[in-house]
Amino acid sequence: MGVFKSKDKLIAGTSYEEVVKIARVEHKKIENLTKRQPYVRSTYFRGDKVFVSLFWTHLMQKNLRIRTQRLKLYRAAIDLLRKSHDAPETIYQKNDLNILLHRFHGVTKDGIGFCVQVKQDKRSGRKDFMSVYPKK
Repeated sequence: MGVFKSKDKLIAGTSYEEVVKIARVEHKKIENLTKRQPYVRSTYFRGDKVFVSLFWTHLMQKNLRIRTQRLKLYRAAIDLLRKSHDAPETIYQKNDLNILLHRFHGVTKDGIGFCVQVKQDKRSGRKDFMSVYPKK
């Protein structure tokens, strides 16, 4: 398991409103590449699609401070998903054996460590970008 070094910095801003504007612009770029669900192609998964829409629904379940923290890492997380060759930690769900959780580790250009979580359904092969969060 390696650590991916992203070329992107944290999204600048202190308030949620500042950060979400910039993150939405980044998301809109991804959204405009397809007519259907937004996705990025992952190098680690041999060019398979990783859908990014689940991230936003998962994010809205968190409180404002955590949302801001995670959105600051959005650009670096997308960079990691696109370019990382490093093997992730793979975790099997105890209650549902058809779900795999892949945790990729990365570092921003500022030197801040973060984890990106991708959920994979073993039956359909679908991969969803679930979450990004800073390392403690």
